[in-house]
Amino acid sequence: MGTEKPITAVVIDDHPAILAGVEAWLAAAHPPIQVVATGTTIKTAWIPPGDSAQVVVLDLRLSTERSLSYGDLRRLVNAGRQVIVYTMLEDERVALNCLDLGAVTFLTKTEGKEHLVAATIAAAEHRPYMPPALAGAIAANARSDQPRLSSREQEVLAEWFQSESKQMVAERIGITVRTVNTYLDRVRIKYANVGRPAPTKAALVARAIQDGLIEADEL
Repeated sequence: MGTEKPITAVVIDDHPAILAGVEAWLAAAHPPIQVVATGTTIKTAWIPPGDSAQVVVLDLRLSTERSLSYGDLRRLVNAGRQVIVYTMLEDERVALNCLDLGAVTFLTKTEGKEHLVAATIAAAEHRPYMPPALAGAIAANARSDQPRLSSREQEVLAEWFQSESKQMVAERIGITVRTVNTYLDRVRIKYANVGRPAPTKAALVARAIQDGLIEADEL
């Protein structure tokens, strides 16, 4: 695993049984994931000790909110937080909206312990994670307005999806980090130019899977 310090998480959900269950699952993971705070409102993620957690596990529909918590998700992402949306909702549009807003991944509660633990580790390492429900949502939403990427751009993109850092990509391909950034910037510009912006790594993963540039099981 790429992180040297213990992974820390804060869990936001309005069901006490879910909070207790998630905390137990993460604590039993290998290596253990420390849940530093749990709460029923988003405030828990913004105050100590929740504000220091590497990963935020967020239920998108809290009983305290009248609608889906897209605004809370956006604010967390804008603050640089790594957010896993963890929800009972199984809606393709909601899943893709969450990725567009910058969530690391979209995980349904029916997908269980294995996927939540794996997603939390991936989020802490700034890697994408593709659980079955999200892969299905992306595949069902295949797009025809695919930008034309060069073979080198596709190669850099695929390597980046499977690496923990751009430095690793540079070393594996034999180019500089600046060149890696240049290729990724070009890809983002091309997607923006066809009306499909991908500002985050998770969103770019979704675009690449939609367009058949990479398979979900390659991540």
